[in-house]
Amino acid sequence: MGMVKKLLQQRKRTGDIGARHAYSGRKPIIVQAHENQMRTLLGQKPDMTLKELREVLGLDCSLPAIHYALSDMGLTYKKRHSEPVSRIGPISRKRARGGGAAS
Repeated sequence: MGMVKKLLQQRKRTGDIGARHAYSGRKPIIVQAHENQMRTLLGQKPDMTLKELREVLGLDCSLPAIHYALSDMGLTYKKRHSEPVSRIGPISRKRARGGGAAS
């Protein structure tokens, strides 16, 4: 009986009792307004991290959610905090030659 009641309410509201699959499911947390803000923020400061973006926008979502939103928008982001360049030189060592008889 509950389903019939819901269908009658739906027909009263929309004029149709057909399935409304387009309106079902989880609603997006990151909407068009957030995407516009992300474009603006990354235009001003392109080295923002995902965590910084989330804090500035005041979003309550995961970092991968922001990653996927940026990816869908065709934008890239810096993955780690900016650090000053080492004055000493390269940090990683060169590969040593294999051992063997000296010629």
